[in-house]
Parts: sequence; C-alpha cells; structure tokens
Amino acid sequence: MSNEPSLIRVLCVDDHPVVLQGISGLVSVQSDMEVVAEAVNGREAIEQFRQHLPDITLMDLQMPEMGGLDAIGAIRGEFPDARIIVLTTYAGDVQALRAIKAGARGYLLKNALHKELLEAIRAVHTGRKAVSPDISFELAEHATDDAITPAEIRVLRLISAGNANKEIADQLRLSEETVKKQVRSILSKLGAKDRTHAAMIGFRRGIIDP
Repeated sequence: MSNEPSLIRVLCVDDHPVVLQGISGLVSVQSDMEVVAEAVNGREAIEQFRQHLPDITLMDLQMPEMGGLDAIGAIRGEFPDARIIVLTTYAGDVQALRAIKAGARGYLLKNALHKELLEAIRAVHTGRKAVSPDISFELAEHATDDAITPAEIRVLRLISAGNANKEIADQLRLSEETVKKQVRSILSKLGAKDRTHAAMIGFRRGIIDP
C-alpha cells in the first residue's frame, strides 16, 4: 500500500471558458492537487459534485441557469461537509456574507495571486477558512451597520433602474409616502448623499446586482 498522501480533488465552476481553463490549469499542475471535474453553471456544479464528491469546490457566483449562491446552498444541504471556496469579481461585503451564510468556507477575488488561491485551497482542505484581506476589511467595516431590509432592497433596485418615487410606489403597490420613508432609510443606512450615490454603494457592496 502506498504511503503517499492523496491528492486534493478539486471541482472548478465558472461560466467563462478562459477563466475556467486558467483556474483548472493552475490547480492541475500542483503536485498535491488534481481537477476531477468542471462545470459552467450552478446546476452542472451540483451534478458534478454528486458524481465526483470533490474535496474542494471553487465556485463562481454570477452564472447562467443557476448562480453560485443557490448552488452552494443546494450542495451544502445535501452534503453538509462540502468545502466550497467562492472565486468572484465581487468585493462587496453583503455578497460575501451571503456566501458565507450559505456555507462557503472561503471567499477570494479572481484577481488574487496564484499563491493566495493555492494556499486557500490547502487551508480549507484542512478545515480552516480563507477570506481575502480586502473582503475581511469590508466585512469588519460594515459589521455594525444597520441591515438593509428586503423591502428596502426592492426599492433600491428600482432606484438603480432610474424610477421616481411614484413609479416605485406603483410597481410595489405602496403609498408614495411609504416609499419616501424607505428611501430616507436607505440613504441613512448606506451613508449615501443622494439616490444615485445609494445605487452606486448598493452595486459596490453587492446589495443589488449591476
């Protein structure tokens, strides 16, 4: 029987072929890792996970058919010990918090150095967590902020689309006065100067999608 340690088996998930090829290529040349499968959306990720039961899954968030957050929730629901690292371009603290709450053990930006990614894979494989310094700073920066409510997020989405208060009220079947109160609350919670600034902060922090 061989005494050599077993390789870390990795599933790579990303809808961009060039990115997927780059990540898989980096992992596959490591002496202690191997790529066991690839997927281009959340549904494929779930199927490939069931089939291969990888040690580590590298998961993109924004993908067609099913996004990474839903896939993480589904995989962790079926396989509670699944070790998933999010690889994304989104540095927002809200998006990161959602992923961590869904069960991600790591959260890295795609522009992370190769060394940082490989160290994260090894760390998560041994049971630790790995969150990029930029994300850790964002999480700490907003840890004591008042949370934006689901109702306020719906209003913020419509603000970002250029809707006036009356249009928002009509679409959400609310009174215009209620919408005005929610807008004031949103500006206060986000520390925004105006509606445009609030939308920009919402995009940057991952509260709403661009």
